[in-house]
Amino acid sequence: MQKVTSKDGTRIAFDKLGNGSALILVGGAFQERAGDERTAQLASQLSQHFTVFHYDRRGRGDSSDTPPYSVAREIDDLQALINEAGGAAFVFGMSSGAALALKATAHGLDIKKLALYEPPFNSGDNNARASAKKYTQQLTALLAENRRGDAAAFTMTAWGTPAEAIEGMRQSPMWSGIEAIAPTLAYDDAIMGDGSVPTQDAKEVKVPTLVLDGGNSPAFMHHAADELAKILPEAQRRTLKEQTHAYAPEVLAPVLEEFFAK
Repeated sequence: MQKVTSKDGTRIAFDKLGNGSALILVGGAFQERAGDERTAQLASQLSQHFTVFHYDRRGRGDSSDTPPYSVAREIDDLQALINEAGGAAFVFGMSSGAALALKATAHGLDIKKLALYEPPFNSGDNNARASAKKYTQQLTALLAENRRGDAAAFTMTAWGTPAEAIEGMRQSPMWSGIEAIAPTLAYDDAIMGDGSVPTQDAKEVKVPTLVLDGGNSPAFMHHAADELAKILPEAQRRTLKEQTHAYAPEVLAPVLEEFFAK
């Protein structure tokens, strides 16, 4: 493990693997290095071709945090990693991490190519925006009362996780780790905004961008990927057969290798 210091003094922990062009992996909600086996496997496979930076976003794992939170500060964290990588890098973002990577690229960070897997944008209509607002209010209330476990369970329920699966997790040793990073769910929520595709940000992304989704994912994921790809100036669009939001690293890695190495 290594650490780099962000603009506001936050220490960002990361693992550095392999050799070649720098590739930074940006995780989504609940993801951290220690408990994120899927991204760790993806990093290992990609390290055969790239120098991979697998990091803990602020407030998670071995990274510190500096209140108050802002999306700009998370963009600064990514800039610190890019500086550590030599000043420019490829970036892969997963879920809300994809939304963060999109914003960072639009903000002007030196990201040479960008790959996004299932940023969970909604349809952008009035009902979707109202649902996003209600989610924010309820999550904020739970975290304000320090009900971390309930906040995590609430988010999982909102995502469609079955109640019995959540209850099983709550009784397992892994739950303490989930509760520890539950406050960062508010960070992901801030990144997502009202949940609609960020049209202006997408228009500002002038680098080759691969937009990915899984063939077995819900319809709204396909819609979000399609809408985003229509707006991005240099978009490529691909659906991975039989994959879901929980992608198989051995399926995704070759696709990313091809895109970034081309």
